[in-house]
Amino acid sequence: MDGQLLLGLLLLLLLGASGLRGQGPGPVGPSEGPPDEEEEQEEEEVPEEDGILVLNRRTLGLALREHPALLVEFYAPWCGHCKALAPEYSKAAALLAVEAAKARLAKVDGPAEPELAEEFAVTEYPTLKFFRDGNRTHPEEYTGPREAQGIAEWLRRRVGPSATQLEDEEGARVLMRAWDVVVIGFFQDLQDKDVATFLAVAQDALDMAFGLTDRPQLFQKFGLTKDTVVLFKKYDEGRADFPVDKELGLDQGDLSRFLLTHSMHLVTEFTPQTSPKIFAARIPNHLLLFINQTLAAHRERLSGFREAAPRFRGQVLFVVVDVGAKNDHVLQYFGLKAEEAPTLRFINMETTKKYAPADKELVTATSVAAFCRAVLGGELKPYRLSQEIPPDWDQRPVKTLVGKNFEQVAFDETKNVFIKFYAPWCTHCKEMAPAWEALAEKYKDHEDIIIAELDATANELEAFPVHGFPTLKYFPAGPGRKAIEYKGTRDLETFSKFLDSGGELPAEEPTEPPGQPFPVGSSVQGHSLWTGGCGAEGAGWAEAAASRWGPVTLCRRRQKTPRSPRTSCSHAAIAVHQGRPVSGAPGS
Repeated sequence: MDGQLLLGLLLLLLLGASGLRGQGPGPVGPSEGPPDEEEEQEEEEVPEEDGILVLNRRTLGLALREHPALLVEFYAPWCGHCKALAPEYSKAAALLAVEAAKARLAKVDGPAEPELAEEFAVTEYPTLKFFRDGNRTHPEEYTGPREAQGIAEWLRRRVGPSATQLEDEEGARVLMRAWDVVVIGFFQDLQDKDVATFLAVAQDALDMAFGLTDRPQLFQKFGLTKDTVVLFKKYDEGRADFPVDKELGLDQGDLSRFLLTHSMHLVTEFTPQTSPKIFAARIPNHLLLFINQTLAAHRERLSGFREAAPRFRGQVLFVVVDVGAKNDHVLQYFGLKAEEAPTLRFINMETTKKYAPADKELVTATSVAAFCRAVLGGELKPYRLSQEIPPDWDQRPVKTLVGKNFEQVAFDETKNVFIKFYAPWCTHCKEMAPAWEALAEKYKDHEDIIIAELDATANELEAFPVHGFPTLKYFPAGPGRKAIEYKGTRDLETFSKFLDSGGELPAEEPTEPPGQPFPVGSSVQGHSLWTGGCGAEGAGWAEAAASRWGPVTLCRRRQKTPRSPRTSCSHAAIAVHQGRPVSGAPGS
């Protein structure tokens, strides 16, 4: 009896254990969710729009597993720059589909998918990231152009070879006939680490074709005896050589600069198409401009300008500007009148310092070369723009400053001076104008306080550059030429607290980071990502020129702070397309 009882108890225990195993949660899979949820996720189909995968937090992982090369755009529905990119993005998807390329394009609505936006550190729209082989943790930032052919080519050079391996002269000639600029790497050993550097540069230089070879007959044909990168072009000198240093090897930065410098024409005509390459890359840092009213009227002088250009290859970029072709903003930037053309102007793009010839002599090869040597040798001083001092500059509560009276007023040791640096076209400057007027009215009877404003697009200062609009600076009384940048909320109450405390906000008053110009990136092909802001009528010429490549501007994510990057204009934030403002996100 005892034996039968024990047997029965044993059977019950076995049945119970079996039942528990059948009802348990089981091991957790890679998706870190229950098996039924994982199966449902794997079965879910990713929707498409115009050949572009539409992803969310549930389907991103699935897309990464299915597509080894995936370019994902993080966009915002309200972003005007995303809307401008959309048709080009769709065209790029179609181009890749026709080629049966391995790469796919996708998009994610950032505001609707905040977890993904946070995971991939998306702070501006559009942001594009390239995922390779399902690697979710280290995507590559997209740095290419924002038009269909450029997007497709950028991807082709990542999923396929970025350079064509050349076996004979005919292969090289075919490449040269198809492209205006061809770069061929001549390497005796294609396994050398310098080849990897060469291929890395080729991935991003999308406006030129790349080939490489180790064939002795090709070395001989092109007159080479050692490893060399050669740039062939259908204009100017026709060829430029970059020998590879045996000891140091091939440096990616040096090669990129060489290709950019020598792919440019000796003399470039300023147009909306050429301006991004001229001003975004800033290689070389110096520009010499021949400013004309009509190019046809000054062919003889233009020939002298062109004749001098080869002497300064790599040091100075020669640019011809026809101010009669909707380029009158060039005149404004240099403080010129139309009747002063033709003339020369020299600008250092790094410091924005401008130079003019000492004498009004004819534009000849000799005079152009002498002018360049004088600037590069430090013999000429730069000039700065300034409006004339208005007769009634100090009659209103808000005093009007210009370049010629700024130093005298701002650094008056007996006054506390609060200055608004603005741009006439800046929406944010206009929005804060009533508060600024009210502040001046409130303190107009305080003899030691001056409230002033300065148009920073028409007046340049030796003391410091002004990069963003509006910029507010406080200059306290006393020696030392001290300047304090205001970083608080732009309203009458906070302005008043700031003044009453001698240029400091009370501890309980939160401050916001100033609206700094957005970063500007460039790649070897000369394209750049210029960020969005106010329209640019009357804006700084160099920045407005570069930003004519309007559709690639970026929108910052919406923020509720009273002073965010989206509520400040900056030179780098100017968005112009053919002289007209480009729409951006709401409020931009």
